[in-house]
Amino acid sequence: MSTVTATALQSAYPPIIPLQFNANQPTTIRLYPLSNYTFGVKETQPEEDPSVIARLKRLEEHYNVHGMRRTCEGILVCHEHNHPHILMLQIANAFFKLPGDYLKPEDDEVDGFKARLDERLAPVGRLGEDEEAADWTIGDCLAQWWRPNFETFMYPFIPAHVTRPKECKKLYFIQLPESKVLSVPKNMKLLAVPLFELYDNTARYGPQLSAIPHLLSRYNFEFVDEDGKIVAATPGSAPDDYVPQTKVLAGGDEDMKDLKEENGTN
Repeated sequence: MSTVTATALQSAYPPIIPLQFNANQPTTIRLYPLSNYTFGVKETQPEEDPSVIARLKRLEEHYNVHGMRRTCEGILVCHEHNHPHILMLQIANAFFKLPGDYLKPEDDEVDGFKARLDERLAPVGRLGEDEEAADWTIGDCLAQWWRPNFETFMYPFIPAHVTRPKECKKLYFIQLPESKVLSVPKNMKLLAVPLFELYDNTARYGPQLSAIPHLLSRYNFEFVDEDGKIVAATPGSAPDDYVPQTKVLAGGDEDMKDLKEENGTN
C-alpha cells in the first residue's frame, strides 16, 4: 500500500485572499438582553370594533371627515441568547400586532406615535414611578404599508390605479434603552418573538410581520449582556444548544398562571 506524504497534499498555488468586505457597512445597533426589562400588566383595553366589518366602517367614516388615516407601529428589538427578538402583542390568543395604533387627525406624527406607544406599553402605578411619559427613541422608518380601499388588504406599495389610499401604516424601529419597565393590557399578551420564527412565516404572522427580518437585515447588531459587555456581534451565532422560540412576557387575562408553565419556568 502506498503512503501519501504530507507534501503531496500541498497545493502549488498560493491561497486566494479575498478583498475587504467592509466598505459602507450597515449601521450597528446595540441590543440589550430580555432579562434587562421588567414586564407587568394594567387595565384591560377593549377593542374598539366588535368585528372586521365594523373596523372598516369606522375607517370609512374617518376618511370621509379627515382623509387618509395615519398609523404608526413600532419594531422593538432585544435579544435572548444573542438572537434578536421582536416585542409583539397577541390579542385573543390569535391575532398578532406590533405596539402602536392609528394617530388622531390633529396629532403630530412622532408625538402622536409616542402617545400611542404609552397607551399600549407604558406602566401605571408603582411600576411607573421612574418612567417618563413619551420616553421613546423613534428610529428609522423601516417600511410603509398602504390600504388602497376599505378592505383588509394592505400593500408595501401604492397600486398603479390608486390615487387616494385610505390608510398609510409606517413601521418604525424603536431603540430600546438598557432597561425599561413595560406593561401590557390584561386582555393582551406581550410576546418576544425570535426573527427565526417570523422569517417566511406568513401563514401565522401575515405579510407585514413576517417581513420584519428582511427590514432588519439593513443593520448589524451588537449583543450586550446584563453587565453591559458586548458578548457577540454580527456576524455571530447563538450557543449550539439553544433553539429560539417565542416567549410570553406578560398579559393574557387568566392565562397568567399558565405563563411560567408555557415558558418552562418555576
